[in-house]
Amino acid sequence: MIDIAGAVSVESIDEASRDQPEPAHAAAGVRGVAAHYGDPMREQRTLDTAVGLVDRSHRGVVAVPGEERIGWLHTLTSQHLAQLGAGQGTELLVLSPHGHVEQHAMVAEDGVTTWLDTEPGATGGLLSYLERMRFFSKVEPRDVTADHALLSLVGPEAPAAAETLGVTGLAAPDVVAVPGPKFRSGELPPRPTALYDVRPLPVGGWARRGPLGVDLLVPRGAMEQVVTRLRGTGVPVAGLWAYEAVRVAARRVRVGVDTDHRSIPAEVDLVAPAVHLDKGCYRGQETVARVHNMGRPPRRLVLLHLDGVTTDQPPAAGTPVTLDGRAVGFVGTAVHHHELGQVALAVVKRNVADDARLLVGESAAAIDPV
Repeated sequence: MIDIAGAVSVESIDEASRDQPEPAHAAAGVRGVAAHYGDPMREQRTLDTAVGLVDRSHRGVVAVPGEERIGWLHTLTSQHLAQLGAGQGTELLVLSPHGHVEQHAMVAEDGVTTWLDTEPGATGGLLSYLERMRFFSKVEPRDVTADHALLSLVGPEAPAAAETLGVTGLAAPDVVAVPGPKFRSGELPPRPTALYDVRPLPVGGWARRGPLGVDLLVPRGAMEQVVTRLRGTGVPVAGLWAYEAVRVAARRVRVGVDTDHRSIPAEVDLVAPAVHLDKGCYRGQETVARVHNMGRPPRRLVLLHLDGVTTDQPPAAGTPVTLDGRAVGFVGTAVHHHELGQVALAVVKRNVADDARLLVGESAAAIDPV
């Protein structure tokens, strides 16, 4: 955790009674990071309007060196990685044979190693799968979480803040539009559907421009140096609560929190950034293609507005969403947003109307139609 006066760790909150109206983070492994630094709402506004530094060093990191790493990862995952080059990043999924989402990882390629950062507590599962699929490939996947930490500059001024670390000219994310059902073969370019600019950091590691700002993967021994440099140039710190609120408002899912064991990419808005629909065979590809061509995934991701009248405590992940007394979905991450109020990501049945009168526990809930 970034050790700064006022920091309140996730651990200390979990150990308290928690009668205050703040989000409960349901993902396993959310340890060793700050929930906030004394004023979560101010921290949110900072991330929305300027830039703040968020400690996300609880995320897992897998390094994949080896001369065959790019082609090998291309065959195992949902993303088109065959032409991934040094200085490029993207996102990928590992799917079950039936097309259910098992793993999500952010990717950065530095020309020698492909770096995968993933959900807290998910590294073991991802590494186990990669190890099983090595066979005779010239790759050496390994867990390097103990040696590398992820920090995130979040907000519209994140690229400018990264320049104070010697990283200039980070290009904006380049995401290919998802084609309609039954598109022509060859219509999609043979490249990752989302491309994120990656540049080396002078202290070691790299900076990657992404959907919410700039991620910094740094050696843990250089973490204090990076934090001191950024704070010395006026970049404030923000806690995980603020980051989660910004993420929810942007409708960015966390696999394992906003998904369940039946989730498929089309249900949770993971096709555009993490799935190439014309790359050939990979595990789960048949389900992805069938659902896309039919154009009707059985469920969909929505942003719910919660009334906050019955209780000011956001519901826990997994709380059922009901309509007329029957379950029609479940809540993922629920937060207090500084502008939107109490909101949550939820997965609901596709036939639930946008104007349906829903309940989450005893709280009334309404779908944001945007």
